[in-house]
Amino acid sequence: MIDEPTRRLDEGALRALVPRVLAGLVRRGEDFDAAEDALQEALLEALRVWPEHPPRDPRAWLTTVATRRLVDARRSEAARHRREEATHAEPQPAAAASASASEEGDDTLFLLFCCCHPDLAPASQVALTLRAVGGLSTREIADAFYVPEATMAQRISRAKRTLQGRRLDQPGDLAVVLRVLYLVYATGHAGRVDLAGEAIRLARQLTLATEEPEARGLLALMLLNHARLPARVDAEGRIVTLDRQDRGLWDTREIAEGVRVLQSALARGRPGRYQVEAAIAALHDDAASAEETDWPQILAWYDDLVALTDDPVRQDPAAVLGRAVAVGHVLGAAAGLRETDRLREVLGERHRWHAVRGHLHELGGDLPAAATAYAEAARRATDVAERDHLVRQAARARAAEPT
Repeated sequence: MIDEPTRRLDEGALRALVPRVLAGLVRRGEDFDAAEDALQEALLEALRVWPEHPPRDPRAWLTTVATRRLVDARRSEAARHRREEATHAEPQPAAAASASASEEGDDTLFLLFCCCHPDLAPASQVALTLRAVGGLSTREIADAFYVPEATMAQRISRAKRTLQGRRLDQPGDLAVVLRVLYLVYATGHAGRVDLAGEAIRLARQLTLATEEPEARGLLALMLLNHARLPARVDAEGRIVTLDRQDRGLWDTREIAEGVRVLQSALARGRPGRYQVEAAIAALHDDAASAEETDWPQILAWYDDLVALTDDPVRQDPAAVLGRAVAVGHVLGAAAGLRETDRLREVLGERHRWHAVRGHLHELGGDLPAAATAYAEAARRATDVAERDHLVRQAARARAAEPT
């Protein structure tokens, strides 16, 4: 949404303003695509005008200029659009300037719901959210997903065309918004743009606009996982597993904030998926060493997690796989492996299933079986860093085999 020259004015300030202005235009009934184009023109005008004449109210200035562009565009169209000119008359800057902080938060939430419209595919929801709400450029989003810029531009354009003619003034599904933000966060672990940090920023805004405890649960989950980021790779860029990480590198302030947010969510007495996953992450973060991890408590939370669905093996196999690891640490590796057997039909072709079995075999002391499972996982892995890590795991298990 923000091009490179405009970004140099004040990236943080502009990025915060863009979703608020865009949401205000769309909330008024403007077409999403046209409103974004008009706002881009307003940002270019800001690049020209602001260095010499900075506005007292940047948000009102952008709203006014974008509205003028929309009115000009309508005037150049057929006569059937002329009636809309009066309907969408230019707002007075004073009115925009009076917007309260709560209204700004509502605007961000509204725009998030627009970008997460159920008619859009998940990949399009994520891309449009990063573009319109996150303020990332098309090139940045393309880099994060490792696709050509032209491909991402087409994806975003298709998403905006899909929204044409749709009513965007109705409340959407908060669960969809949370899922999209989680996908943005998960993508950030492998991307070249800090999408994880962007997802945390957007989740913070969402918690200011809704009292839903799952929104806080998602923010807590992001913070508690993000706190371990400095220890996830070594100096050579190689993956370091949780049990081998230098916990002195973890961000203790981020952990403390995550715990506080989680406690405020759980206090509402309506636990959901993100709150439960955050509780599991908090227990990992609380352990001073891998040996001190409270696996029985983690298993109890996993029991709660798989109980959220009627058929967890098919509806939430990732939770069942995570629970298998906890079972292995509490009840023994053999018990954990039996739990993974339940997932063979669903996840047997996925590299993560074989990687977990490798970990459980290693936990039980069966190093030849562990090496075989790690090698099989590496063969199926698509991410280069993860594949190299699994190859090293297999080699390490083979080297440790008794001769």
